[in-house]
Amino acid sequence: MIVYDPTMAHPLGTQPSKILAVHLNYASRARQRGRTPANPSYFVKPPSSLAGTGDPIVRPQGCELLAFEGEIALVVGERAQRVPPDQGWRHVGWVTAANDVGVYDLRHADLGSNLRSKGADGFTPIGPRLLDARALDPAALRLRTWVNGTLVQDDTSDTLIFPFGQLVADVSRLITLEPGDVILTGTPAGSTVVGPGDVVEVEVTSSDGSSTGRLRSPVVAADHELQPYGAMPKVDEETRAAAFGSVAGPSGSPGADAAVLDALRSVSAATLASLLRKRGLSNTTIDGVRPTRPDLKLIGTASTLRYLPLRDDLFERYGGGFNAQKRAIDSIGPGQVLVMDARRDQTAGTIGDILALRVKVRGAAGVVTDGGLRDSAAMADLDLPIYHAGQHPAVLGRRHVPWDSGIPVACGGALVQPGDILVGDADGVVVVPPDIAAELAAEAAEQERQERFVAEQVAAGESVDGLYPIGPAWRAAYKEWCAREDNTEGPDGRGS
Repeated sequence: MIVYDPTMAHPLGTQPSKILAVHLNYASRARQRGRTPANPSYFVKPPSSLAGTGDPIVRPQGCELLAFEGEIALVVGERAQRVPPDQGWRHVGWVTAANDVGVYDLRHADLGSNLRSKGADGFTPIGPRLLDARALDPAALRLRTWVNGTLVQDDTSDTLIFPFGQLVADVSRLITLEPGDVILTGTPAGSTVVGPGDVVEVEVTSSDGSSTGRLRSPVVAADHELQPYGAMPKVDEETRAAAFGSVAGPSGSPGADAAVLDALRSVSAATLASLLRKRGLSNTTIDGVRPTRPDLKLIGTASTLRYLPLRDDLFERYGGGFNAQKRAIDSIGPGQVLVMDARRDQTAGTIGDILALRVKVRGAAGVVTDGGLRDSAAMADLDLPIYHAGQHPAVLGRRHVPWDSGIPVACGGALVQPGDILVGDADGVVVVPPDIAAELAAEAAEQERQERFVAEQVAAGESVDGLYPIGPAWRAAYKEWCAREDNTEGPDGRGS
């Protein structure tokens, strides 16, 4: 075991031989990114990237997409080589807070390794205090991040995809972990872009109230040019969307397989709501919203935006310029649905025709807001599914402050997480958890097939008694009906 002297200038007291960072490890972030890895993957950050609390994060000139990632950092206390997962935690000496900073503008330069995008001097703030791992429950740690005093990340270590002991074991299969080495264990949903003038704070607390203290990092602009000796900053729409935290990747269908989305496209919202209720999920409908175009089907994955109640002293700071609303709209990806939490307040607009047009041009699947809609006549002419709680001529500044995006929100009384699947039709909108979407789509297709059979019998004069739902007396007839229907369909399902 090594012992750190907290009075030393270095944030850890001594220089680690390596800093390892996990790419994706929180369930909330995985939902946001639209994928859950089968195994952990890592990248390496140089020890020269370490910084302490109060040290500035310097955004290089020419870069615009500097993002924070609040993380729990493990500091190795005992040498680890080929240790099993159940022994991994005992090799951790300390836990502290960290910020895995990166500039997305340079991701293209070292794709996969993140060397220059995340390895710059000062891009790994850590501290300020180290908690003795022996006194901690590794599954009961809370991670929180604030930007300018506003809480933007809040998650716990019991939601990790890969627990701490597994990370130590996995790495130590091939790489010896030395005392003082650091493992950054991943960031939850809520990571986004910050700029000069912003202050990021990260804190880790334990179940007994122990705290690392807040790791404070002011963001500043570099006072020198980035010389063109190598790759220079470059940004495209996909990079911008990923930096702001609202897009899962280039597939355009975050959170769901394209085949699953296609299967759900043919299923009614009413059928899905019924099947979800049978599974004990009764609160999955977004209540109080109606479509501008009942003829359009909504199907896509959630990209979320939250409004808070108006406070005049904060509106200019949060509501002006390229605010959270405009960032969310300008970074939404193909196949996504912009889901807005406006606290069911219809007394101001939450989106108008220009921004809705931007959503459509970006290739998004639609918009759902439990607040008001402006420019309703123009919105109805848009070939875009839009669900809203009512029309109102006032701008959002009458009631709302656009606050944050890419986080779980409440919309129409339903909890919506980034990556959830939204299905809407003339009846309304249903939230489908992506992890059960495939089996739900199969069940829904079967239920709707049964209902077609039942409708035919009712139209022919049959009583619904024992027929709806299909009872024992009708099962043989239903099987024969299915066989006839299958025989009359061609390979494309449209008839031979």
